[in-house]
Amino acid sequence: METITEKTVETLNDLIIINNDRLEGYQKAMDQTDDLDLKALFTMLSMQSKVNNVSLRSLVPAGEETPDRDETRLSGKFYRAWMDVKNALSSNDRKNVLSSCEKGEDVAKKAYENALADSDELSPDAVATIQKQYDEILEAHDKMKNLRDNA
Repeated sequence: METITEKTVETLNDLIIINNDRLEGYQKAMDQTDDLDLKALFTMLSMQSKVNNVSLRSLVPAGEETPDRDETRLSGKFYRAWMDVKNALSSNDRKNVLSSCEKGEDVAKKAYENALADSDELSPDAVATIQKQYDEILEAHDKMKNLRDNA
């Protein structure tokens, strides 16, 4: 049976990788769009992922390993969702870009929901940080959805 510390480290590391994926996805999206409002939004969300990672890393106990700062999951739903962003951007269709970004946020949101579902197995500091970041990701998701619906 895992201890709270082991489960916390595992969960934090998973969320670090999710934020790395999110950061990479928004950087790709930012580089490929000409819409200034989307560039600004993608820049902000990319920075949000960087800040999230700093907070998550600070909770990993000394001596425990963390993912590399650029480690991503090259397989799985999140990567495929961001590849949809790349494809949507190549067509330069604002609605498709926003729809793809929303799909990426869906995956991030789900990862945070899974982490919070195990909150009784995590340290209190980790739960507080994860909840705060989840609220911000939920807000980003809702913004993408709203922008998409109004595109």
